Amino acid sequence: MTTPQQGPATEDTWMFPPAEGWTFDQVKHLELPFDWELVDGVIVARGQTNVWHNEVRDGLADALKAARVQPYRVLTEQCVMVDGHNTPKPDVIVYDPRKLNFFEAECIPAEKLALAVEVVSPGSRQDDRVRKPAQFAANKVPCYWRVELDRDHQLAVHEYWLNADTRSYFPAPMHPVHHGKLITEVPFPVEIDLEALVGF
Repeated sequence: MTTPQQGPATEDTWMFPPAEGWTFDQVKHLELPFDWELVDGVIVARGQTNVWHNEVRDGLADALKAARVQPYRVLTEQCVMVDGHNTPKPDVIVYDPRKLNFFEAECIPAEKLALAVEVVSPGSRQDDRVRKPAQFAANKVPCYWRVELDRDHQLAVHEYWLNADTRSYFPAPMHPVHHGKLITEVPFPVEIDLEALVGF
């Protein structure tokens, strides 16, 4: 169902977007009882995550923060402005803060990202494996990591690099999938003990 209104969404109307979809400016003020993303102009609830997901997300973010070089910075659960109708919230991002006003920015522009990381949970498999990497690649985000938990409760980090000509990702040539330890040179040199992230 859609409605013809052009003004801001309200707590009573957010679930009925206009025909062209909501824009971020129309919904950013909402105080909803759940975390959400804007997907093609529709407010989509983000699923509840469990402890392993959050431990891995925060562990990856901590390791990236410890290894980062100038000018990069690292954030978790920060909305990314792909366009006015799409503001995904990757689990972790590495971004370039130059010329970004910290006091006014509500989302990080997609063109500022150097890396997007998604930790796959049962409710996000399709998004993290298909929709989000396609979206980030189309917006020229240089690197994408998809983090999965296998049946033995071991982490596998799938590392992807951008083909700028096709705006699609391809598996990193040297180590397309990391087990036990993640070692990469992009977006900056980092080494992460993956076993330690789930060793609790």
